[in-house]
Amino acid sequence: MLIVGLANPGSEYEGSRHNVGGDAVRLVVARRGGRFTQERRQRAMSVTIPTPRGPFTFAVPTTFMNESGAALPPLLRRTSIDDLANLLVVHDELDLEPGRLQLRLGGGLAGHNGLRSIAQTLGTQEFARLRIGIGKPRSKEQGADYVLRRPTGAQREAIAGDVVRAADAIETVLEYDFDEAQRRVNAS
Repeated sequence: MLIVGLANPGSEYEGSRHNVGGDAVRLVVARRGGRFTQERRQRAMSVTIPTPRGPFTFAVPTTFMNESGAALPPLLRRTSIDDLANLLVVHDELDLEPGRLQLRLGGGLAGHNGLRSIAQTLGTQEFARLRIGIGKPRSKEQGADYVLRRPTGAQREAIAGDVVRAADAIETVLEYDFDEAQRRVNAS
């Protein structure tokens, strides 16, 4: 399985709501003692980690969010994944309240530029997603600032907790088949 956490590169985006997907994947890799590497032709940092269920490859694109799809073809080739049911994209979700997670196969793009880029590259929206709720800003016009800005105070602590819960959900995917992992993650 290939697990891809979406994030923007660069220190100015570290800790932003938009980077929670990449942060959750990095946390799982750190927990398992893995180290990301980047090959010259790839547009992502990646690492393959053995598990009792077989090897799992974790990746975080090094592209900006709206170009996330460019990282997928080399990753899919390298991992020999041709069934997109074995691709899990971990990302922030405005349509879910903070603290909520949802694991699902397929679905809409909800205006998420990273998902749009991936769907365009793959020619389908039928891949698994772990949606990490970040809530909505007060107005639609504030959307870009809301996802790219670092939250402060209690919101920062809540987002950090959401990253830990998302990493726990990824661990559930490593342990169980997708249907059982989905039942467990979505019930919590």
